[in-house]
Amino acid sequence: MIDSFKAQQLISQHRNNSIVVTTMTTNFEWPQISAKPELDLALSGAMGKASSVGLGLALAQPERKVIVLDGDGSLLMNLGSLITISNMAPANLIHFVFVNEVYRTTGGQPIPHANKVDFASLASAAGYKNVFNFTLLADLEDNIDTIIAQLGPTFVCLVVPPAIARPPFPLTRTAEIIDNFRTAIQGKRN
Repeated sequence: MIDSFKAQQLISQHRNNSIVVTTMTTNFEWPQISAKPELDLALSGAMGKASSVGLGLALAQPERKVIVLDGDGSLLMNLGSLITISNMAPANLIHFVFVNEVYRTTGGQPIPHANKVDFASLASAAGYKNVFNFTLLADLEDNIDTIIAQLGPTFVCLVVPPAIARPPFPLTRTAEIIDNFRTAIQGKRN
């Protein structure tokens, strides 16, 4: 299995000027890793919506890569987004899904049909242009440049250990995050 924190570090190192949309579990680690927080959009209390928000940003910002850091439990709440993303076919969207088979933010309860859902196959059947499935960090490291360079939509399934511990979410001020994000994508700040 892949260490979630190390996978996010690798993604951060290769993100360049990409917008990164985080939700649920990745909201714990990403703020500690991201070197460009002004280009991050953390979604709290919006379980299942990261892929839809990422799609909207990818369509609105076609010249910039958009990376979604999603969770398996979160994606289960909005599986229809896979079809919508495939239909709209944003070439700049990379959708990472961290498969830990639990709802970490609510105490580690198993997701429905845990250990039986094949998210990579779902994305492929939905029509994502590129689909990857990794269980080893070394394989992600070997393919990260290809993942970032390809025309999407691209789906990357990362199998990570179940995490039951729920550290406190970092204090966020939604209005401030949105203002900083808006300023950054409008090109007023690098």
